[in-house]
Amino acid sequence: MTDSLPILTRREIEARIVAPLIEAMSAEFGRQRVIEIARQTILRIAREQGAALAQTAGGCSLAHFAASLDAWKKGDAMQMEVLEQSGERFSFNVTRCRYAEMYRELGIPELGAVLSCNRDEALIEGFNPAIHLTRTQTIMEGAPFCDFRYEVKSE
Repeated sequence: MTDSLPILTRREIEARIVAPLIEAMSAEFGRQRVIEIARQTILRIAREQGAALAQTAGGCSLAHFAASLDAWKKGDAMQMEVLEQSGERFSFNVTRCRYAEMYRELGIPELGAVLSCNRDEALIEGFNPAIHLTRTQTIMEGAPFCDFRYEVKSE
């Protein structure tokens, strides 16, 4: 089962399959349209994965979500600096992202945001719709770090 694989390994397997499909379909249907369809599909999958994550995490609080991040860090896939963690806020910076490095090594850095970063907001929506993610920059897009700011929305 792929769930036993580190997430970084899963993303590489996915990218090695999806990238050639996107290229072939782009030649036939236009790159912009194919990328948009891929993006929307990945968002749907990420929401479903977020809901499943809440179940396996045993809850949908920010504390449950923070504990689940070990799966994304497995194999030194990302290094992060936690800035704030409370019941209402969870803020951290990713200072090294091997996901971004992997997409660059595969020669598809432009697809990295679509295939990986794109998932983050939808994942938290599926995990708990009351939690909002604000992120203004990513390593994938060339920034020195990714700024993740999660906050429980007030009613």
